[in-house]
Amino acid sequence: MKNSRTSRVAFRKNRHARRRQTDVTRQFENDGDVSENLASTERLSGKGDLTRKRTVKLPAVEGGVNGSGSGNDAWRGQVLHAHGLDSFVRDEFGQIVRCAIRQVLHDVATDQRHPVSAGDWVHVQGRGEEAAICFIEPRRSALSRSSRGRRHTLVANVDQLFIVGSAAQPDLKPGLIDRMLVAAESAGIRPVICINKIDLIAPAELLPLAGVYARMGYPVILCSSVTGYGLSRLKIELDGQVTAVVGQSGVGKSSLLNRLEPVLELPVSDVSRDNEKGRHTTTAARLLPHSYNGSFVDTPGVRQFQLWETVPAEVPSAFRDLRPLANHCRYPDCSHSHESGCAVKDAVADGLLDTRRWESCCYLAAGAEDSRE
Repeated sequence: MKNSRTSRVAFRKNRHARRRQTDVTRQFENDGDVSENLASTERLSGKGDLTRKRTVKLPAVEGGVNGSGSGNDAWRGQVLHAHGLDSFVRDEFGQIVRCAIRQVLHDVATDQRHPVSAGDWVHVQGRGEEAAICFIEPRRSALSRSSRGRRHTLVANVDQLFIVGSAAQPDLKPGLIDRMLVAAESAGIRPVICINKIDLIAPAELLPLAGVYARMGYPVILCSSVTGYGLSRLKIELDGQVTAVVGQSGVGKSSLLNRLEPVLELPVSDVSRDNEKGRHTTTAARLLPHSYNGSFVDTPGVRQFQLWETVPAEVPSAFRDLRPLANHCRYPDCSHSHESGCAVKDAVADGLLDTRRWESCCYLAAGAEDSRE
């Protein structure tokens, strides 16, 4: 039985090392004696794929990501908060331990912004200043987005997703809600749509949009962290669940959580009067136990949500209202944007499908195509 295995991973440049010279040839181009030997002494072309991969040695384990073996001296815990080089892990006794992360976990997670996320179950070796995460258990769910070409996992191991928007200040963004719905559907996470700040407008103004989502089977909750309207419904949805709370900056995510669980005392800030954009008060995702037999995951506000590893052809399948219609298109690979005999376009023309939802699907599919080029 092998005690270790090797793996080829993408090479990432060591930014802390001294940069190598790339213009050696130009430095000696006027030196005749040296230039005669340059062709035989200096490499004139790159190594190709050899420079893009490197080999790392890993313990032989099944599932998860292992950094140095999870032996008898390791203990199991859940990541409450990961930021920078440190992660805060809660053990079985409820104690919170500040942990480092084994370097090999960074090595194998070259496509990720950070190897661990709030909600991850991990194995830790040592205590105190010596505590280090050595193993990450397989995730049963993960909500991820693309960040500078790499995977940014916002939360892991959650049951449902509260997609929070605001009726005003800032204005509601249905397109952002659609993006998050696609991400939730792709990850197998149950979405719940929450529209906060309904005290700022007449609730009847939201009924057409809320009705579109409700007809697809999504729970839609109109609420207000100021008046308390809708909080009783939110408490029912929270019971016994691990719930991630996502939305753009300024929609009142932290304010809602403070009303649902006052002991949290999360910091909040007002929306900018100049551009009606929210200010970041939550800087990293945090797992927060609540009194409804579950946990919140409070996440930083987002102004855009780029889908991660989404294939354009799979985008329509994440739209519940388009999914049954797509089976009746003339072409099996119909993009629902320009083809003749498209059942989706016919439904839009007949008023059976919301035009904005169809446009949103085409826009997201085009964006997914651009990100793959």
